[in-house]
Amino acid sequence: HYSGLEEAVYRNIQACKELAQTTRTAYGPNGMNKMVINHLEKLFVTNDAATILRELEVQHPAAKMLVMASHMQEQEVGDGTNFVLVFAGVLLELAEDLLRMGLSVSEVSYILITVIEGYEKACKKALEILPDLVCCSAKNLRDVEEVASLLHTSVMSKQYGNERFLAKLIAQACVSILPDSGHFNVDNIRVCKIVGAGISASSVLHGMVFKKETEGDVTSVKDAKIAVYSCPFDGMITETKGTVLIKNAEELMNFSKGEENLMDLQVKAIADSGANVVVTGGKVADMALHYANKYNLMLVRLNSKWDLRRLCKTVGATALPRLTPPTLEEMGHCHSVYLSEVGDTQVVVFKHEKEDGAISTILIRGSTDNLMDDIERAVDDGVNTFKVLTRDKRLVPGGGATEIELAKQITSYGETCPGLDQYAIKKFAEAFEAIPRALAENSGVKANEVISKLYAVHQEGKKNVGFDIEAEAAAVKDMLEAGVLDTYLGKFWGIKLATNAAVTVLRVDQIIMAKPAGGPKPPSGKKDWDEDQND
Repeated sequence: HYSGLEEAVYRNIQACKELAQTTRTAYGPNGMNKMVINHLEKLFVTNDAATILRELEVQHPAAKMLVMASHMQEQEVGDGTNFVLVFAGVLLELAEDLLRMGLSVSEVSYILITVIEGYEKACKKALEILPDLVCCSAKNLRDVEEVASLLHTSVMSKQYGNERFLAKLIAQACVSILPDSGHFNVDNIRVCKIVGAGISASSVLHGMVFKKETEGDVTSVKDAKIAVYSCPFDGMITETKGTVLIKNAEELMNFSKGEENLMDLQVKAIADSGANVVVTGGKVADMALHYANKYNLMLVRLNSKWDLRRLCKTVGATALPRLTPPTLEEMGHCHSVYLSEVGDTQVVVFKHEKEDGAISTILIRGSTDNLMDDIERAVDDGVNTFKVLTRDKRLVPGGGATEIELAKQITSYGETCPGLDQYAIKKFAEAFEAIPRALAENSGVKANEVISKLYAVHQEGKKNVGFDIEAEAAAVKDMLEAGVLDTYLGKFWGIKLATNAAVTVLRVDQIIMAKPAGGPKPPSGKKDWDEDQND
């Protein structure tokens, strides 16, 4: 018989194990895709753990702890969410084994505290060992070839087979907008998805691309001077209503002519200021369009205020709230603005010739929307990896090499610890085996054979050897030579957050849900029963 505490802990662990098992089969380049249909009945086909978790509605409170840890990893590093889930799930599974091995029922809470202390000690030790496992550092983040080689691993896990091509695109986009200060903003890499062709037709543009058509007759401008307006491109509307009494045809002609002259003057003033491209955030009136064509102004309409802000950032313009002629400081500049056709989709391109623009756009081509969404997620992971490298250039070997080395060293550390927590420390070390095990299982190779080979090689002192995914049998190779590298910060935060989540779940002995109490509902009655009828 379980005690109440033991029952609660087992239930929590079971929920977390089921969640971790869902994403475990999606781990690594050979991970299987999941078909997720969210509450809006939108279909996602992906092996990206962050997307799967975002679209799943996890109900169990303990499992939500793992989801929150995974979201934290997404915010902190932008990649490695599946690592957190798999590792935390295995930690809880092994904690359950320790509980089942445990002593009599009365000592369950004592065993739990021992397990928690052991895990925390082991986590601290793992984070101390991790800097010694660094195999290399990024030397020059402005070299496209070097950056592309460092992004291979993160892109490979989402788009196995296309990683070289995509990593090169991402590297070109990131390097072109990396400021001198080194403070890289992920939001400055935009993605524009256009159905058609194939992945290999994707490209990078220095500037911005909008899936829009131009409003007027002018479709291409070189050496563009851009006026940006957040208001509609239309005549001024008075704040109060006015009544105009017209007695004859001449007055009617004069009235409409006055409006036309006013519009003519406004558009002419904009053209005279030197602007040759007008971008507006509202509707474009027919009369204003006529005068824009008369003065050879290119007109682009953007409905999204976010797009308008990003464009201002790209071209260095100031968005004006009224149709006033822009000053030289308020005008934006770029090499060319033109209407182009990609596939059968019309796009407006704001292009910088020099690679010093504030924003770069990756134009993704693909046969289906689902495929392009998945490529976009791979691009996001690559861009986030680049941002992590601007913060910390250190890299550790991938392919399970780091995990096996940590497992080996933490097992040795557990041997030296007196007391019961040594069992928890050894189980923590064993949990690291889950990563190469998941890689092997998803590649269709015997996991136990891979892990024994890895341990054998690491005992000889070869720290950088990991699982060879491309071999047909259980094989290992040097990850540094193969170029399979993970970021140091990604591993650091992954281990820390997974341990914190597992320990938090183990500390829970009761889940108390705030719900309305049972029993009959109170009578509703009339709202105004106490009011006098005569009133």
